[in-house]
Amino acid sequence: MIPAGCPSAGSAHPLGLHAAHRYGCQVGVTRRAVLARAGLSAGALALGGSVRAVAAETSRIPYHGRYQGGVTTPQQARLLFQTFDATARSPHELRALLRAWTDAARVMCDGEPLAGSASRNRAPADTGEALGLAASRLTVTFGFGPSLFDGRYGVRARRPEALIDLPAFRGDRLDPVRCGGDLAVQVCADDPQVALHAVRNLARIARHLGAARPRWSQAGFAKTPGSSTADETGRNLLGFKDGTNNLSTADTGKMDGNVWVGDEDGPAWMRDGSYLVVRRVRARIERWDESDLDEQEDVFGRRKLSGAPFGGTSEFDPVDPAKLPRNAHIALANPRRAGSEAERILRRGYNYADGLLPDGHLDAGLFFAAFQRDPRRQFVPIQRRLAAHDRLNEYIVHTGSAIFAVPPGVRRGGYVGETLFAA
Repeated sequence: MIPAGCPSAGSAHPLGLHAAHRYGCQVGVTRRAVLARAGLSAGALALGGSVRAVAAETSRIPYHGRYQGGVTTPQQARLLFQTFDATARSPHELRALLRAWTDAARVMCDGEPLAGSASRNRAPADTGEALGLAASRLTVTFGFGPSLFDGRYGVRARRPEALIDLPAFRGDRLDPVRCGGDLAVQVCADDPQVALHAVRNLARIARHLGAARPRWSQAGFAKTPGSSTADETGRNLLGFKDGTNNLSTADTGKMDGNVWVGDEDGPAWMRDGSYLVVRRVRARIERWDESDLDEQEDVFGRRKLSGAPFGGTSEFDPVDPAKLPRNAHIALANPRRAGSEAERILRRGYNYADGLLPDGHLDAGLFFAAFQRDPRRQFVPIQRRLAAHDRLNEYIVHTGSAIFAVPPGVRRGGYVGETLFAA
């Protein structure tokens, strides 16, 4: 018997064949047969349906690999960052969660719904809001916070030395409910509904297993693909181009030297992983909007329209520290002196806008995210300089903070964090 609302045998299901099966519909026809009955061949790339199929394929970023996705992946338009407190009662239960999360991430990155019982008297395995949507370059990146190594799960001795408790920085006004976490999930996609779907299903899995509960989350947005020329640098909410001098992910030397944990760094389970620092940086939007253009450009050390550094004419002209205003942001972030290259980090931040504060001001700014090989010699010295001297501090305040060890990528048949528990 065909459930109500399902297509008759031999017809295409509006949600796709995989979804049809998983929502209790009996579909006795292959994808190739659907194409044939529609007058399309599998290789007819000139036809609209096939073009859409090819587009769907190119929107998929494989989950498995040497490194986790979402680090060097070209930045997607949307972010949903979620942290969790682990509630698993044993290492076995924690590993079960990580296995389940890995399986779900792989399926969702392929643009498919989660598999499960098709019984109509049970909740569907997949929450359903992404059915019919493309994979949208979804990436799911997992991280482990310092508190995961507190002794509950038998990995205290395996905590990396580089996974420090971040020090206090001058000017911080951190809200405890926006800090820390045992586990982190960074979900990025070009469609906000695809990103929400991923986080929602991972949280649901954790809830069903009783292994983790949500701690805090942050949504963010960046330049939407196609909204400007491909090489146009995106802008922050203060109107300046953000990321001009970021590390190039195509430079394998820089990635190996500044981002990926190497053989000599230790511990061995983190090899090909990285360390992620996130900071919620609220901008004092109203104060900034009343400042004059000269002040704004002096703060950054760049021209607002072109992005050119002082003394230059175009965005990517070399920065001459001698021509920058005193305590300009770009001079402190990268002083361009001996040792500066070793400090550089791979920034992957997103703008955010979370409505209004009680005083009526915008709660908006930057969700800063940076991957690096060792926060002790990269993020920490950079942030100490900025906290002490940056002219931008008049217009921003740090309200959230966390650090995570991002383990290496997942082999087929493995699970995220496998190297930690196999160490």
